[in-house]
Amino acid sequence: MTAVAEREELETAMTKPTVTHATYVIERNYPVSPARTFAAFADPEKKRRWFAGAHSPAGEFEMDFRVGGRERTRSVIEGGPYKGTPLTNETVYQDIVPDKRVVFAYSMLLGDRRISASLVTVELIPKGEGTTLIFTDQGAYFEGADGPAMRQHGWEQLIDRLETEAR
Repeated sequence: MTAVAEREELETAMTKPTVTHATYVIERNYPVSPARTFAAFADPEKKRRWFAGAHSPAGEFEMDFRVGGRERTRSVIEGGPYKGTPLTNETVYQDIVPDKRVVFAYSMLLGDRRISASLVTVELIPKGEGTTLIFTDQGAYFEGADGPAMRQHGWEQLIDRLETEAR
């Protein structure tokens, strides 16, 4: 299938009003303390390195890490049927307990079309001298969205990058 045909198929799918709900959990064990793992979420420069621009250069990254604070990341898709289309992640922090928990709601936009909305809970549990990270994403994926399997795969890659940043 050509890139043009693939894009037309995706755009057709985006016009059918549908929603898919899914929850997935990702668990990782890191050899660093919960405080160091938490810092990778809380420090804007650290967060930018592991999160913003992970798959393409981030054009914009803003972060206000506090309950009620917002985060916004915007990049441009580099390949595939949506090459050149802006991809935006908009986050609002719902609950933050230093070194223990971060809860945030986020939505993703492809161009100006919202493709999903999720609630995420990140738990940091001490394990010996390290940390068990439990990431739970409860999402609603709208017509034409990447879907839960692709989103989980993307978060797995990001969480692996987070471990590298936390070290």
